[in-house]
Amino acid sequence: MKSWILGIAGLSGVAAQPMQAQSAAIERCGLRIATSESKGYAGLPSGDIFCPLMADPKALRSFLSYQRTVGEDDALATIGSVGIADQFGISRWNGSTPGNGVQLSLTGGVFAQFDLGTTSYDLLNADYVVGLPLTLRRDAFSMRLRIYHQSSHLGDEFLLRSTDSGRVNLSFEAAEAIVSFEGPLLRLYGGGEFLLNKSPDELETYVAHGGAELRPLTSAISLGAAGGIRPVAAIDLKSSQEQDWKPSISIRAGIEFERTRGADPPSRRWSLLFESYRGPSPYGQFFAEKIQYFGLGAHFQL
Repeated sequence: MKSWILGIAGLSGVAAQPMQAQSAAIERCGLRIATSESKGYAGLPSGDIFCPLMADPKALRSFLSYQRTVGEDDALATIGSVGIADQFGISRWNGSTPGNGVQLSLTGGVFAQFDLGTTSYDLLNADYVVGLPLTLRRDAFSMRLRIYHQSSHLGDEFLLRSTDSGRVNLSFEAAEAIVSFEGPLLRLYGGGEFLLNKSPDELETYVAHGGAELRPLTSAISLGAAGGIRPVAAIDLKSSQEQDWKPSISIRAGIEFERTRGADPPSRRWSLLFESYRGPSPYGQFFAEKIQYFGLGAHFQL
């Protein structure tokens, strides 16, 4: 666990190029900051100053994903994974450079998984997440400090067909800190979480989190007035005290679509990503199980 966290931090320090990275951060991940809201104080601002995490299974974005999943019993299942999320900016105190500053927001999302191998596409699990993130940026470096709540629930159809559902009343609040560096091509980030009020009580407390993303500054293929396409790839790693620090590995790679530049604020983006995951299940009610899956998903940035 410590080795890959130190590796992320070391690479960030070696790669720092503040002037290039500041421009790259704004353009690369589409922070959607309107020109009229980029100086001074902005109430109820659009966009954010912290780039979303591309490969984090619980990153707040809307998506539709088709997955082939292998559980601990080697049973193969076809899963439809869906996320619906949004962010509401409360206040932003901008720095002297567009994109720099401090922002407070309110976020919320629901993540659900459906068994596509059943006639009625049974709901398996639903995770509800509500958070209050404070994001900060100075040139190439950004940070997200967040308090959030998650509760997880088994689906009705799953409960009806299961003789031993093993339902857990999983619910917790967590304090999170993530530090990020964005270069012209490579982004590196790392941090962790501290679980506060948790149920069941025996849940362990600490989570380590890090990763890397590749996203070129400019589109590889121009579509003229329709926008452009760029290749993207990311890896996200999490290790928890609950799972004896054995890491989960989430990989996503594919293409990202953006509309014509020059919109104010910048237009939203969407991506088509191959995804692979191995480790403790990211689906709340099944957190104690080890799974692996691969699939394809359409992801829509906030």
